[in-house]
Amino acid sequence: MKKQKYITLGFATVGLTITLFFSNNLFAKEETAKKSTEASRLESLAKFTKVISIVEQYNVDDVTIEELMDKALKGMLTNLDAHSNYLTQEDYKKLKVQTEGEFGGLGITVGIRDGALTVIAPIEGTPADKAGLKSSDIILKINEESTISMTIDDAVSRMRGKVGEGIDLTIIRKDEMKPLNIHIVRAIITIESVYAKTIGDEYLYIRVTSFDKKVAEDVTKEINKRKASTKGIILDLRNNPGGLLDQAVDLVDLFVDSGDIVSQKGRTEIDKKTYTASKHKTITKVPMVVLINGGSASASEIVSGALQDHKRGILVGENTFGKGSVQVVLPVTEEEAIKLTIARYYLPSGRTIQAVGVKPDIEVLPGEVKSSANEFSIKEADLKKHLEEELDKIDENNGTAKKDKEDKKDNKDIITPEMLNKDIQLKEALGILKALVIMRG
Repeated sequence: MKKQKYITLGFATVGLTITLFFSNNLFAKEETAKKSTEASRLESLAKFTKVISIVEQYNVDDVTIEELMDKALKGMLTNLDAHSNYLTQEDYKKLKVQTEGEFGGLGITVGIRDGALTVIAPIEGTPADKAGLKSSDIILKINEESTISMTIDDAVSRMRGKVGEGIDLTIIRKDEMKPLNIHIVRAIITIESVYAKTIGDEYLYIRVTSFDKKVAEDVTKEINKRKASTKGIILDLRNNPGGLLDQAVDLVDLFVDSGDIVSQKGRTEIDKKTYTASKHKTITKVPMVVLINGGSASASEIVSGALQDHKRGILVGENTFGKGSVQVVLPVTEEEAIKLTIARYYLPSGRTIQAVGVKPDIEVLPGEVKSSANEFSIKEADLKKHLEEELDKIDENNGTAKKDKEDKKDNKDIITPEMLNKDIQLKEALGILKALVIMRG
């Protein structure tokens, strides 16, 4: 019996010895790895200091240590991704003016795509839109200054200025043989973020041009205004460069009653967030079609991607831009800061938006509907309409025009067959929406 106890105790002692051995071994490995990382960090910092010293001593131009550090920090941040940047004292001051003050702008959102400064989208009704800038235009020069190696913040700073002042952009556009020069006059940018029109008596067209602080509220008003007669909705997010995240979440919540809308994931727990839908905020369940293109970015991609993942709407158009990351400005000193990407957005299915965008369910390229009708044939209705228009012209000349201002206002609230024929993406979206309504019964 005593012998058995000794054997049991022996096994226990061996087990404890093995456990301690492995624990000590593991602890030793962790300590070695920690020391190795610390040594590597010190070596890297020593290398950096040495390079700074060599450049300061032998560079052909006399450069101060402060200038060298600014250049080094800027290079480090801009090489992380297209949106991170080091903000010098001057840059930080400009950023504060842009976010707190009044300035003249062009009305475009830009990003870096394949190393080139690219127009994400011109905002509808702004100077850039009226001047003819298009999504995916590459900005080659700003007032004769090359944009090669220019950061987004630098480009935005150069394009903003005094109201009424002009600016010249040299752009490269797909299918154009040579660069185009576009002159734009800066203005205070005021945006109509939401407006709605009807197509026939049963379909509602809602255009969201950007995500400001009242988007969800305004869309709710437009839907409730025509709720009784609406059988289907077309949500147009084309050339919408994004905006406020909470408005994107609230907009999806109007159509989706449960599940995740979007999640934000970073390295730290504080940067990880998930936004979910709530049933009490949902106001309609009618069929939907969402229009997107290469100018749809950020918040637009969150909305379209979430609706697609929840199978709540059919996406029609072209692949979106692919801007799905979160940036914050972190002060380094009272006068300097860094803008750093801290997280990425992920759609309900877990897929990322960053660099890949959202793919439409049905791809439709922009353009007009090509008519195959015989140009020499004329229908009785067309002839009648033509004659009525000629009579209206005569009446206008005599000061007795038939259509008053109220009629013109009404026409602004509807989409006519002529408008549909000028926008093949919208026309296809309407056809798909009608099919969804029929299938739903």
